[in-house]
Amino acid sequence: MHERRIPEWLRHAPAPSVRGFAMLSGAEAMARGVLISVFPLAMYQALQDASVVSEVYFAVGVVSLLTGLMVPFVTRFVARRWVYTLGASFFVAGSLLAIEGSPSAVVIALLLTTISTVVTFVCFNAYVLDYIAKIELGRCETSRMFYSALGWTAGPVVGVMLFSWWKPAPFAVAAIASAFMLAMFLFMRLGNGKLITKSRAAPTNPLAFLPRFAKQPRLLAGWTFAVIRSCGWWIYVVYMPIFAIENGLGDKIGGIALSISNAALFATPFMLRWMQARSIRYAVRTGFCVSGVLFIVGGLAAGAPWVSVLFLMTASFFLILLDVSAGLPFLLAVKPSERTEMSAVYSSYRDVSGIITPGVAWLVLIATPISGIFAAGGAGLLVAWGLAARLHPGLGKGRVPFSARSTVAVAVSETAGQVPS
Repeated sequence: MHERRIPEWLRHAPAPSVRGFAMLSGAEAMARGVLISVFPLAMYQALQDASVVSEVYFAVGVVSLLTGLMVPFVTRFVARRWVYTLGASFFVAGSLLAIEGSPSAVVIALLLTTISTVVTFVCFNAYVLDYIAKIELGRCETSRMFYSALGWTAGPVVGVMLFSWWKPAPFAVAAIASAFMLAMFLFMRLGNGKLITKSRAAPTNPLAFLPRFAKQPRLLAGWTFAVIRSCGWWIYVVYMPIFAIENGLGDKIGGIALSISNAALFATPFMLRWMQARSIRYAVRTGFCVSGVLFIVGGLAAGAPWVSVLFLMTASFFLILLDVSAGLPFLLAVKPSERTEMSAVYSSYRDVSGIITPGVAWLVLIATPISGIFAAGGAGLLVAWGLAARLHPGLGKGRVPFSARSTVAVAVSETAGQVPS
């Protein structure tokens, strides 16, 4: 009697690979890339006031921060695969809700998609640290950004074009893309990750590991750089389009500029070679210094709006340089036994920047026009340039080959993926 054999790929899930994680990240970029330039426009059209937009983003940032810190705690009770699944489902739900179009629906949609971003980000990083060897981290991050480049390059301009044609269109596209991301995750069958030991102790309070994080200088440095870098992206993604609208440049400039900026993601392999010829410290300091100066000049040139936008666009290329370099201290220093916890703390940079940026912007707008936000952002980037002088010039030597001391955009951020997702 002929016995039917169950296919091997059904009986045993294939081992997660660098390419698999890169493809998953690319699917996320398709969903987030379409909306990253649309949400600021939708929020501004719904609320009609840049200060109110800042207040909403501030509140959403607080909720998102608390959510990110709670993810490790929740995964002690709920399997990580279900946490990721729920997070991805929030993106689908938020995109569909935004189609309704009312101010309350747009605000709730922003909240759901932001929570989705931080939940999936924490889980994604934990999976990468579980399955990808440290020697492969550089290749993994380079591949991840390369696969994400199309979504981040075409997405913003496609999003604003669809939004001007039919407002629900970009949200429908994002819902389909995020559903595809969820399907790909389920197909990869990542499970709950690798367990170092099975703990019998009570679940850790999500705030209990903050002191351990603060005592590790490289973790703290990587987080601080990520916060300031993300603040730069917040300003570029949220406030530059509003600046363009208020100065008569139209509502498409933000999406077009962001797409052009994100085209630099295709150049990340060349950025890696450039860093190899110098050092991580040199790359980080260059990124912060040049972007900071250009942000300040962009703020001062507000009288000529096109000139201001061009300076900000140029600055964004150096923010991408930071996306591929400034997180390395974290990835090299994190302990295997603290992968999920420290990933959650590190990922809070998105939400902390999402609190700091609109909070500072609200204060700046009391005294200056919106261009003052650009100058304030530049000052913050220059502060990071000064802090980066403390980085050890030999960071990463002896632990991983120089080729792996590379792109670490635990962002895409945030790049790039960047931010308000």
